[in-house]
Amino acid sequence: MTPTPTQVMLLTQSDCAMCEHAKQVLARVGEEHPLRISEIDLASPAGRELALTGRVLFAPGVFLDGEVFSHGRLSERKLRRALAARLPSTPL
Repeated sequence: MTPTPTQVMLLTQSDCAMCEHAKQVLARVGEEHPLRISEIDLASPAGRELALTGRVLFAPGVFLDGEVFSHGRLSERKLRRALAARLPSTPL
């Protein structure tokens, strides 16, 4: 049974080195965990609304399944731990 992909919303802005870093982290982690990644520009009306409701202070903002996960530099270790915790446990 294939696990359901985690919905990842990445809130970015142009010329953002931490946004590029977040994209690289998501690409690496996505090789091991099923992710469905969407990206939205912080400068767009939808991006501003998302930042406001999620209290994201600056880009990149990362949302997992609609919940705020982080903003600023994305920690690969923290992301991997969060995704592993979402996996269904298998009985022994």
